[in-house]
Amino acid sequence: MGIAVVLGMLHGLTPDEHTWPITFSYSIGSYSSRGGMRAGFMFSGGFTIQRTILAAMGFAGLAAIYEAYNLEGYIYMLVGIGMLLAGYYLLKGSDIHVPLDRLLGGDQHHTAQAERVPMHEAEDGPKPVPLKLATVHGFIAGWGLGAYASVIVFILAPQMPNIFYAALVGTSFGIGTMIMQVILGSVFANIMRLKKLTAGQIKYVGRSAAARTLYLGGIAFAIIGGLVVGFPALGNLALSTGNPIPNLNSVGVATVLVLLTVGVIGFGNLYLGYKEIIGQSHPK
Repeated sequence: MGIAVVLGMLHGLTPDEHTWPITFSYSIGSYSSRGGMRAGFMFSGGFTIQRTILAAMGFAGLAAIYEAYNLEGYIYMLVGIGMLLAGYYLLKGSDIHVPLDRLLGGDQHHTAQAERVPMHEAEDGPKPVPLKLATVHGFIAGWGLGAYASVIVFILAPQMPNIFYAALVGTSFGIGTMIMQVILGSVFANIMRLKKLTAGQIKYVGRSAAARTLYLGGIAFAIIGGLVVGFPALGNLALSTGNPIPNLNSVGVATVLVLLTVGVIGFGNLYLGYKEIIGQSHPK
């Protein structure tokens, strides 16, 4: 069980497409240490439940479906659709504009109120981030099978004396992931505090960036998932880095998803929200 916990901690610490994009999105929307930790906990709670089930499936031989079929693209698509819908819900009725919203039947996002008062004081800003959705996303994302999960499902779980101990291996792995995701959630949530903004400004930037990241990141996940489903060979393309640690040992589709969702979309929208706030604080 101890090995499973350590593997889970490594899984939660290293940039993984099944954990980082979702934890990042919900954590920055929580804009506080406690909120970020809760986001990591809620996501990992759903993830842990799924890994418990998956480890039991590994013991029973049911996880062989992963060896017979490439399900990764479908998981990406499901995660992407969930993120997209969550982001759309958060943005609907707000004064924040994002591309493609009209294609989903969105309403006009720019309001007269936002023009009269600072953005972080407007009542029609982005909705609070519902962390219960993070639990649902954690459960869905957990069905993706990376290097760490493969060890749990195909090596450790089958060696257990019965299915209950095998399930406990999955639970232990989830707990290890949870420990690191809670820590990372706190770090993500406090990024904008480095800019010395007010509490209201941090809330606005965090919520708007979370909504945009879920929305646009969901589109990215769905598109890349569709490409992997249509062209399975894409999922196997990877450039070795020479690092033996899983998630750091190569650059492939998973790495692209993390960099695109967290690095480009996530941090890009934090910067965009910051510029919006500063622009209103220092009018020309």
